[in-house]
Amino acid sequence: MKKSLLASLTFALAAPLLAANVHAQAFGKAQDAIDYREGAFQIMKAHFGALQPVVKGQIPYDQAMVLANVEILDQVSKLPWKAFGPGTEGGDALDDIWLDEEGFKAAQKKYLDSLVPLTAAAKEGNLDKLKAAFVDTGASCKACHDSFRD
Repeated sequence: MKKSLLASLTFALAAPLLAANVHAQAFGKAQDAIDYREGAFQIMKAHFGALQPVVKGQIPYDQAMVLANVEILDQVSKLPWKAFGPGTEGGDALDDIWLDEEGFKAAQKKYLDSLVPLTAAAKEGNLDKLKAAFVDTGASCKACHDSFRD
């Protein structure tokens, strides 16, 4: 029992130090991290963009198509954040990401939180809820871009 407690405490104390190095080690070069996050954002843009004609009434509502795009968006939206570690500056990312890490993490959280009602509306098949959630998610994207993207 004492050994497992000691191991748990050791890990808890070491975890933040290990996490700081994950960013540097996860990608061979800074450009690899930039390419990774930009690729993830392009996929997110494509699947979020596929919803726009639906919410604008330009194409008929198709729950299966909406749900498929939202599920991909939800999964891919978890990916790019690990590619913003120390030493990965560049691309379209403003230095404010690294200068205001709390603000960037708050913007990230707001975006990820906005996907919860979007996903729920897609699963429910409720177009009115989807429209409202789409606007909120788009606003969180814009707010982050305004603050942290060149």
